[in-house]
Amino acid sequence: MAVIALIIFLLTYVGIIFTRLPGLNIDRPSAAIFGAVSMIALGVLTFDEAIAAIDFNTIALLLGMMLIIAVLELDGFFLFISETTISLAKTTRQLLLLIIFVTGISSALLVNDAVVLLFTPVILVICKGARRQPLPYLIAEMMSANAGSALTITGNPQNILIGMQSGFAYGKFLLFMLPISLGSLFLIFFVIKAFFKEEFGGDQPLTHAFQFDEWNYASMRFSVPIFIVVLAAFFASKELSISYSVIALVGGSFVLLFGKIKPSSVIKEVDWVSLIFFSGLFIVVRGIEKYLWLDPLISFLPLNGSIESIVTIHGLSLVLSQIVSNVPFVIVMLPFLKPLHDQFLWLALASGSTLAGNLTIIGAMANLIVIEIAKKEHIKIDFGTFLKIGTVVTLGSLILSILVMLVYAEFRI
Repeated sequence: MAVIALIIFLLTYVGIIFTRLPGLNIDRPSAAIFGAVSMIALGVLTFDEAIAAIDFNTIALLLGMMLIIAVLELDGFFLFISETTISLAKTTRQLLLLIIFVTGISSALLVNDAVVLLFTPVILVICKGARRQPLPYLIAEMMSANAGSALTITGNPQNILIGMQSGFAYGKFLLFMLPISLGSLFLIFFVIKAFFKEEFGGDQPLTHAFQFDEWNYASMRFSVPIFIVVLAAFFASKELSISYSVIALVGGSFVLLFGKIKPSSVIKEVDWVSLIFFSGLFIVVRGIEKYLWLDPLISFLPLNGSIESIVTIHGLSLVLSQIVSNVPFVIVMLPFLKPLHDQFLWLALASGSTLAGNLTIIGAMANLIVIEIAKKEHIKIDFGTFLKIGTVVTLGSLILSILVMLVYAEFRI
């Protein structure tokens, strides 16, 4: 049975890997569902064991945030924020800086995939109206969405997984990640500016020729305050003795009840496929964990809070996030780190797995979303161009992350 568990695990992750290669039509969620069902059907796990393997706290947190984000999206909140802030730019450098920090901060407060989905069309319209080439701004958006999302537990799915398993307080996690995320955003600005000297060398003036009127103020009067209260409750969750998942679900139910968007329209916007994908992966990893296949790796890797372990996690994140993507990688790493109870290893995993997404265009889902939207507008984001910029940004931000983690570990902050 142990061999069957290993075969199912490998087939599942091969399916996930080949989904990310151009020209192949393999669906990642179907690979995870296949693996999960196979674990049950072939007797590796009982049905009850499979259900118990799913971290419903994580799924509930994701669901609650998806409901809130869906309402904010339908209200036009993302368009309102992006237009009213980015339109303040008077020069190309100011536009680049605003795109980076508006995207980064928004991705920290909301899930980064949703942010780029709504911000990308706005950036394209701004660039068209100002007659600027969109490529540097789109690359900056992708990279800042990843770097900014590292700041909070709710910034991206892998941080949500880590936050729920580690028990980190929301505010403490943010403070630990602040220098890494903020430093990475500034690094992105300077690297993009250096690579596109023609666009930013003279800091050319901008003229804006666009207008959006697609937001619903009547609904935002309810949805935005609810979102703010949810964020405040995240920070106070330890004092309130309420889990993040309950806070998110309460917030999600409130925006359904008091918002002005039809609830059925909101529910349709929830990414149910991702929730099924995560659930399937939980079951697959539990199957391989049950038969102790991970134990030799746990004993082999130097995961003991040392300098070597922090560097190891960053290195694994850099390589494996390009192969299987960061969420499947993090789910596999959870059983490794949970017994160790070391906050610095959790932080290293959150930082490394997120920042590694900036190396290649297939390193993070946010990258793929932007590329697909740009492609519809006949704008090509070349793999090689992204890789050149991504190599500098990713290695620089990972080195920064490692140094910050070493300072934390040294002084046991």
